[in-house]
Amino acid sequence: MTDVVTETRPIPATKPARRRVAPIVPPQNLAGTALIIVIAIMTFLSSLTLGAVSLVRDTASAWESQIAREATIQIKPADGLDMEGELVKAQAIAAETAGVLDAKIVDREATARLLEPWLGSGLNIDELPVPRLVIVTIDREQLPDFEALRAKLALDIPTASLDDHRTWVDRLVAMARTTVAIGMSVLALILAATVLCVVFATRGAMAGNGHIIEVLHFVGAEGRFIARQFREHFLMTGIKGAAAGALAASLAFVAVSFWSSRNLATPEADQATALFGTFSIGLLGYLGVALIALLTAVLTAATTHLTVVAYLTDIDTKPPEG
Repeated sequence: MTDVVTETRPIPATKPARRRVAPIVPPQNLAGTALIIVIAIMTFLSSLTLGAVSLVRDTASAWESQIAREATIQIKPADGLDMEGELVKAQAIAAETAGVLDAKIVDREATARLLEPWLGSGLNIDELPVPRLVIVTIDREQLPDFEALRAKLALDIPTASLDDHRTWVDRLVAMARTTVAIGMSVLALILAATVLCVVFATRGAMAGNGHIIEVLHFVGAEGRFIARQFREHFLMTGIKGAAAGALAASLAFVAVSFWSSRNLATPEADQATALFGTFSIGLLGYLGVALIALLTAVLTAATTHLTVVAYLTDIDTKPPEG
């Protein structure tokens, strides 16, 4: 009789299945998508405001610099007046004045181009009572005596008048400062609205998980840990929304600048360029847009952190029920 030997092999131990840890903050849902869209819109509007302010400031600075470098002698037509001779005389008087670098007569063709946007092309300047101009370039280091120049012009050319543009410069500076102040105020309001939207979104997320947060807090989870979970979640939300808004604003500025450069040959574009420049915000403008996006994302995270800390403080200070 043969003995049967049975080999017993150890049964390998099975590892316990790892439970998936649910996040404190709910994953992206419809409300989170809506918040991203809101942040994107706010960032877009903030970037447009900053770009517009930068455009106005740069254009006003260019205007001020150009106007301050020039003065204008205007000669009105009159019966029996030799306009061309009076223009040459005015040019000579201005050129002899100390502090004047150059004096240039605006010829017939240039005068017609100035009037073309309003009166159309093919103008005959001799048939219209149009004043003629002499552009005087000023040495900004040594300003001329404008009163003496006015007196000399009034004595030799009775129909001539001198405009040193001082009034326009003062008005331009005041307008630019007012526009910049209004733009920065609008920018501050948009950022404040963004902060309020984030506060409401954070409160909503905490209300939906309030029982979980309270249990974690009461069993010993530190407020910093809970606040970090919300901060990281809403920081990513802010980054996504701010990046989308900043990209849209940058594309809008590029499109407007491209359109402006393609239409420079028309009289309307010439007038718009004279008023607003080339509609290009430059490298500093785009850096400002990136800064707005970064600021929006940081404000989103900081606002969330402060909101969570305030919520946990309310739990600690709330008297027990019953």
